[in-house]
Amino acid sequence: MNQQDRQTYYISIGAGEIFSVPNASPWQFKIQATEQEIGKLRQIFDSNYTNSMADFARAHVPWVEYHIDPTNDRYDANLIQIYQMIYELGDQEAKDHIDGIGILENFTSE
Repeated sequence: MNQQDRQTYYISIGAGEIFSVPNASPWQFKIQATEQEIGKLRQIFDSNYTNSMADFARAHVPWVEYHIDPTNDRYDANLIQIYQMIYELGDQEAKDHIDGIGILENFTSE
């Protein structure tokens, strides 16, 4: 994949949003990605949105304990995937930030 096939995108983790212009909304990470990579990232964000809805429903069932809820595990796994993709596709500032928070310490292959 050559650099010409990539475009700049701006990612907001908390909002689960991907922007093609920097002033559309607040963002935390700048990446260079193909349409296919952005599609995969959108799918992961969508999956976390679905998990959030399931967690909201679970929160109203008092006998299901938080720490044994599989939707939380899926959310966490998705978040790791999101940070991994941002690390791989991001600029140096994104890499430095992710290194600084240590979220991928056990997951990076470098």
